[in-house]
Amino acid sequence: MSLKDSINTEHLPKHIAIIMDGNGRWAKEKGQDRLFGHLHGVESVRNIVEGCAELGIQYLTLYAFSTENWDRPANEVAGLMELLVETIRKEVPTLNKNNIRLHVIGDFDMLPETARKELTEAINETGLNTGLNLVMALSYSSRWELTKAIQYIAEDVKNGKLNTKDISQETLKNYLATKNFPDPELMIRTSGEHRISNFLLYQLALYLHHQYNRLWLIVVLSGKKNLYEAIIDFQNRERRFGKTSEQLIKQKEITGN
Repeated sequence: MSLKDSINTEHLPKHIAIIMDGNGRWAKEKGQDRLFGHLHGVESVRNIVEGCAELGIQYLTLYAFSTENWDRPANEVAGLMELLVETIRKEVPTLNKNNIRLHVIGDFDMLPETARKELTEAINETGLNTGLNLVMALSYSSRWELTKAIQYIAEDVKNGKLNTKDISQETLKNYLATKNFPDPELMIRTSGEHRISNFLLYQLALYLHHQYNRLWLIVVLSGKKNLYEAIIDFQNRERRFGKTSEQLIKQKEITGN
């Protein structure tokens, strides 16, 4: 039986988040320029997006460029932005062919004008697609996101649209960049490092606290095989939702689920 055939399609994570990291270091280890690694990463992303669409995953968020990445060497940043524009331009027909809808979260205004233009066109051209929702996190960080959310909340309180006594966790969630998406259930980091790097910290908090989401660590995301392995591992984890194993067994006996 193949890895793909081992996946229970009735128990898929609704939302997978991936930190696209380590491509530059991987290239340096092979004696290549860091941009060579990023080019290799584009092919990996293509395979992962295709794999998620084939399985029926509803949401895939890719952390492609953080707010901290602006501090990288100027030539690398410029090369990444050029690669972003070129890739978007080429991939829109494939996204439409596979019924994939593109979204972007992050500080959009920080991106170069050419990148903003290509992204806006791609978002509009894929807006009617009903399959996988591909969310690109560009110039994004959780600190940026939470700061903006608090600013928006303060503005609405000031204008009388919101009462401070009514502010709840759900209120904050509705002001986040991800307000239209469910929280991730599976996160993959491609550099093998044990950290989540200012990425969807609020959204991942509940899952990491109860340990029924999975942080899957690999060196380089090379294709669908890694995706299938991560999903199978996710499916083999007991999801307690704050309950004990005994409670879950009893619940299963009563409900049959």
